[in-house]
Amino acid sequence: MVLNLDLKIDSKIELNNGIEMPIFGLGTWALSGKQAYQAILWAFNIGYRLIDTAMIYGNEREIGNALKDAKVPRDEIFVTTKVWNYDQGYDNTLKAFEKSLKRLTLNFIDLYLIHWPATPLRNESWKALEKLYNEGKTRSIGVSNFTIRHINELLDTSSTMPAVNQFEISPFLYQRDLIKYCQDKGIVVEAYSPLTRGRRLDYDKFQKISRKYGKTPAQILLRWGIQHNIVEIPKSGSLDHLKENANIFDFSINQDDITFLDRINEEYRLGEDPHLID
Repeated sequence: MVLNLDLKIDSKIELNNGIEMPIFGLGTWALSGKQAYQAILWAFNIGYRLIDTAMIYGNEREIGNALKDAKVPRDEIFVTTKVWNYDQGYDNTLKAFEKSLKRLTLNFIDLYLIHWPATPLRNESWKALEKLYNEGKTRSIGVSNFTIRHINELLDTSSTMPAVNQFEISPFLYQRDLIKYCQDKGIVVEAYSPLTRGRRLDYDKFQKISRKYGKTPAQILLRWGIQHNIVEIPKSGSLDHLKENANIFDFSINQDDITFLDRINEEYRLGEDPHLID
């Protein structure tokens, strides 16, 4: 449990290969065009340094343009992108990576992920990620939406432990066993849709906790994840929401309230269930 008021928006967590990754960043799913470009610039001005995208989001080019125009030193930025399902397989993954790299106008990616374990080719894709990592084209590699079964299967054919597993987490979908499994193996856990895409922010039981800490429900949700050593990447194209989401480093939720939030779990899932994918 992290109860550390010294944490800041650009505080980092060490990956299992020694690379450091910010504990907080911007997710960009469903952001496109000028909105994606502007959101990146706003985020950088606020202090965000982790940017998460994927080929399938269709915004790598806009993000690349924003990265250039933001004038933030490259060594301060951590960029994640992902290989999509129909690009999986050894050769296809290598080609997909090069296309993403070009669209982002970068010389390397900080973290490259297999987006879903949605094809029998996922282990071949992992071999391609290992090659990219060994060649220095990506500083770290990992997976997204992988269950315990999928990770065990991966490790049956590879000695390279994923640095990160990114999957859906919130108090409404508290995947306790998968989180513990990953953290026990030194795999950093990263949460997407930590704000339930706004659908559960009006949950009545949050009101008392929000008033207690003088924070919004969104800020309570994000701080809950941070205190579980989970990297949080909420998505927003709104300047006000970008500021709100980032304003979670001046307070700490006490253990009783963390326990209360832990018990909410309703298996409320917004994305596909990876357990049903093969």
